Amino acid sequence: MSLHDRLSEDLKSAMKSRDQLRIDVIRMIKAAVQYKEVELKQDLDDAGMSRIMTTLIKQRKEAAEQFERGNRQDLAAKERQEITIIESYLPAALSTDDIAQIVRGVVAESGASSLKDMGPVMKTVMARLAGQAVDGKVVSELVKAALQR
Repeated sequence: MSLHDRLSEDLKSAMKSRDQLRIDVIRMIKAAVQYKEVELKQDLDDAGMSRIMTTLIKQRKEAAEQFERGNRQDLAAKERQEITIIESYLPAALSTDDIAQIVRGVVAESGASSLKDMGPVMKTVMARLAGQAVDGKVVSELVKAALQR
């Protein structure tokens, strides 16, 4: 079952069970995907939809941090619940060790030796991790650590 179909089915079941938070999150995902499809003038595959959902998660994390700084724990908790729902549609995230292994492989293949080579290494690593649920900050830190050795 494609991600499009799964979202539609889950929306129907959330409406039947009157789970308003899940309804809102699924509609938000579908709207973001539809917006991107209109922008690109083509249907997105599951990997493209995963990238959009990763962006939505990043936005929710930043919002939750802002709410916590503003002492609004109720809104921060809602953002974290939304993150949990969005993550349920993404493939299992790679562990830090798995990402580090990929980074070491790319550094070895490219012969990168200093922080000046960080851009090309990051580009290659992110291309290999396309469609995976990874945090760019984590990847950046791992690449930086690998290049400073």
